[in-house]
Amino acid sequence: MKKPLLIVIIILAVLVALPVVNLIRWTFQEKKPLDIIILNKTVPTLERIKHKSFVWILTNNRFVKKDNKASYSYKKDYYGFSPTRPLKERGSTKREYRLSDMIDLPEKSDALYIADTYGVFFNDFYAGINKSRRSRRLYGGLNNNDYILINEMKEKNKLVILEYNTFDFPTAQFESYRTQEKLGLRFTGWTGKYFPKLDSLDRDFPIWLTAMYRKQYKQPWTFTKAGVVLLTEKNIIVLEEGTHLTNPIPYIITEPEKCTKYGVPSSVAFGNWFDIIDPLENEIISKFRLETTAAGDTILFNNMLDNEFPAAILDPVDRRTYYFSGDFATSPVLYCTSRFVGVEKLKGILYSDKPEDTRRFFWLYYRPLINEIFTEYYNSIKN
Repeated sequence: MKKPLLIVIIILAVLVALPVVNLIRWTFQEKKPLDIIILNKTVPTLERIKHKSFVWILTNNRFVKKDNKASYSYKKDYYGFSPTRPLKERGSTKREYRLSDMIDLPEKSDALYIADTYGVFFNDFYAGINKSRRSRRLYGGLNNNDYILINEMKEKNKLVILEYNTFDFPTAQFESYRTQEKLGLRFTGWTGKYFPKLDSLDRDFPIWLTAMYRKQYKQPWTFTKAGVVLLTEKNIIVLEEGTHLTNPIPYIITEPEKCTKYGVPSSVAFGNWFDIIDPLENEIISKFRLETTAAGDTILFNNMLDNEFPAAILDPVDRRTYYFSGDFATSPVLYCTSRFVGVEKLKGILYSDKPEDTRRFFWLYYRPLINEIFTEYYNSIKN
């Protein structure tokens, strides 16, 4: 056999063997039984992208259900909204806990992860509908049973994690206020997002933002570059690259001590929605940073905002309650890779070295953060 052909055969054999070896390694890893309540009310498609990446991490790190020691399924193992096939009929089911469940559910469960409560809206669920404005809600918002579950889990010193948009529309003000009070934080009312293009002609840009801008400022929307939009229920701010931002992408900044504890980088780009909170007495794990110009600082100052605000916080007393101020769990991942050990090392395929690559967020920040939180908690309660 010619040497070049032999080399090719060896390389192909290695490429085939590596996934098999890593799958076997994953199979024989120690299982970590933990009963986790996952809540996601924002599931307009079968992708279930608002909690899929979270379940990917659970699966990859061998967190399993206690009753049958099986891995969690992102398709079945969650409470909330669930579309049904065939999609063209736009059918759905809702798995919900009742008030009567609050007696046993918090007692038998170990952890609660609220991935998204925003909900499903008419324009998002029905294809071909004009999306120039917000539409009526079909399902969503934090409700009384959700609050009771959060309260009971905290009272029993269980792990509780909530994410972005827990307090904002469409959650009722009463539920929002008492949940903020329970978590010991204050929601400012401001939310925001980075957009690669602020161009209203871009098909991925929410056109209703331009209508909101024209109504407030009585002038046309002229932004086209990358930037960040900040808004409340009635107000909107646009920070554009060059004029208001030296770098249009928000970054999550973490101090060295927290980097060491959670295994996260000191800086990582973030491209999803976020909200701005006052952490009050909560411990800050990481912060968002907007790299603003003097003009950008002036706009923020005039709206009583700063270019840095919390991204992830921790209750300093029980140290088992977290709030993530960004849409952390919304990360596109290839779910079948969750059963391979070391898949995160495929740098260059999964993400790049470029600081502005937002794919780095899942692999370098969210994955190690969740893994550390749940591993530490599991080790503290296992018999």
